[in-house]
Amino acid sequence: MITAATVKELRDKTNAGMMDCKRALEETNGDLEAAITLLREKGIAKAAKKADREANEGTITARISADGKSGILLEVNCETDFVSKNENFQGFVAGIADALISSNAADLTAANAVTSQGLSIEDTIKAKITEIGENLLFRKYVRYEAQGEGAIASYIHMGGKVGVLVEIGTTNAATTGNEGFRDLIKDITLHIAALSPRGLAREDISAEVVAAEEAIYRAQMLEQGKPEAMLDKILPGMMKKFFAENCLLEQGFVKDPGVTVKALLESKGKELGDTLTLRRYVRFGLGE
Repeated sequence: MITAATVKELRDKTNAGMMDCKRALEETNGDLEAAITLLREKGIAKAAKKADREANEGTITARISADGKSGILLEVNCETDFVSKNENFQGFVAGIADALISSNAADLTAANAVTSQGLSIEDTIKAKITEIGENLLFRKYVRYEAQGEGAIASYIHMGGKVGVLVEIGTTNAATTGNEGFRDLIKDITLHIAALSPRGLAREDISAEVVAAEEAIYRAQMLEQGKPEAMLDKILPGMMKKFFAENCLLEQGFVKDPGVTVKALLESKGKELGDTLTLRRYVRFGLGE
């Protein structure tokens, strides 16, 4: 006989509906573990039906290890803003982040395979889809491990709409404990969140993008009546402006546009008695 207590126990373990739990127990002759398996199988099937629905809401979050030598940035999407702001969803994503910072998962594929509370992250997300009734998508994941001396830092902007992960290298291990260094790395993450650079330096902007911009500038100058013979003389100045707007090291610092990020790093390094290197960064925009 299937009792109300057994149905409740199954519901507590699976977050499935009362009638779903009752039917699962009936189909498995009251075997609780078999019923859990059956509900998981049905849950995954239901999740698959929702997989083609757009999931562009959600949240971006980050975790930094206690020693500041590693960090992760991840984005999990849902369908509606209502769910994204829900404490249940926020707590769910926080749990994923906590599990991943404790792992050594280097990319999204490895992150999906990490086990948390007996399930892979991938299966945990599928189960959550059934619970909340919306499609969820583990869209992006990046992990940084410090390459030598230095520190990893993160910044989450607009309540999870934008996230930044950055690595700044030093030559002196003690520098990372300096308050001035911590203020600098915070400012750099704020800058990246605000100005959304396309690359760290000029070589990080693809040749295709550069060629496309040059073609646009040439067409604009011809439209303005500039002689074609003068275009090659004018174009370098226009591209210099393009790189200054799009390359992180050449951008004017958001809090003092008259100083480039590269110059800021150099001056702060001298102040701290060190040489600072902005090694890499990544910026996530929700749904991008």
